[in-house]
Amino acid sequence: MHNFDRKIERRGSNCVKWDAEFVTDKVMPMWIADMDFEVAPAIQRNLQERVAHGVFGYQFLSDRYYEATMDWMRRRHDFHVEKEWIAYVPNVVLGIALAIQIISELGDEFIIHTPVYGPFYRAIQDTGRTVVESRMKNENGYYTIDFEDFESKITEKTKAVILCNPHNPVGRVWKKEELERVAEICVRHHLYIISDDIHSELVTKEHKHTFISSISEEVAERCFTFTSPSKAFNLASIHVANCFIQNQELREKFKEICEKSHATENNAFSEAVLLGAYEESEEWLDELNAYIEGNLDYAVDYIQKELPNLTVYKPEGTYLLWLDCRKLGLSDDKIHDFFLAECHIAVNDGTFFGEEGKGFVRMNVACPRASIAETLKQLKEEIEKLG
Repeated sequence: MHNFDRKIERRGSNCVKWDAEFVTDKVMPMWIADMDFEVAPAIQRNLQERVAHGVFGYQFLSDRYYEATMDWMRRRHDFHVEKEWIAYVPNVVLGIALAIQIISELGDEFIIHTPVYGPFYRAIQDTGRTVVESRMKNENGYYTIDFEDFESKITEKTKAVILCNPHNPVGRVWKKEELERVAEICVRHHLYIISDDIHSELVTKEHKHTFISSISEEVAERCFTFTSPSKAFNLASIHVANCFIQNQELREKFKEICEKSHATENNAFSEAVLLGAYEESEEWLDELNAYIEGNLDYAVDYIQKELPNLTVYKPEGTYLLWLDCRKLGLSDDKIHDFFLAECHIAVNDGTFFGEEGKGFVRMNVACPRASIAETLKQLKEEIEKLG
């Protein structure tokens, strides 16, 4: 059994999470989405062997990389992928930005279900396209897609919907019937689907992740499906991600723009970590998911019992809590400051995820449980001072 309770010193390692300027010695960082756990032993061993080789020139991906990816998707997700469908990209957000460009023109529209991962906005806006928000329904922290609103936002300039599954930050793992409804709308309106499935390995035991492109051949032909071992296996700084594109014309255009953008070169460690993850670390991932679910249960139970001014719903996937802080009686611009300056907790401001995030924060609980217990105790003490 892996010891996820062990605390790893990350300060002083150029770590964004722990070495950001606002993360002082008093602050517990529970913001950016990486984990405070060591990576799986097989990944560490592969990296050590690669380092021992001592030469790190230009690399290409071997057949084993593609075979491991296909086998993982089949074994873990019952999801069929063929080798030619796989396009390597350094990271998912870059891949999304490139996909946007090959299916649209300047000023075209892309629909997102908000609140949603902030870089989706940037990927659309930075490429000269237009963000269209379809606000989700929120019932005591449980979010659902407002399908009527979603369809009403489609115009002749709409080119695609960008889907997040599992959803960041609200933690939904979309049910198959929900995805079927999204797909039906997209097919009927001739929209493409860009699906970010980076959290697909991080799902609680009562839920099952479904790739929207698995629904039908017709749906798959309009999908860009992005995956990566980086989130579940804590490999964010070793850039490795894949885009699955069944449609040959789209795939050729995507690979062409990747080449023109100089985004096709992997680094010396990309294949080593993917093989270590997908070939040898499934048992470690099962243990991780069990530990994270224990963290989620602990945190949600504590908040619901001890912090009635906060509303939270247990995530179905990810290791991220979406906290509704609107009952605290603080203005939106004061909530983040309260967490940081008074509670000494670094969280993500809800507005990072759009206007629908006002009054919310996102908290990362992928850390030793003792750290969560200490953090929530601090939070309770400071909330009680508010009166």
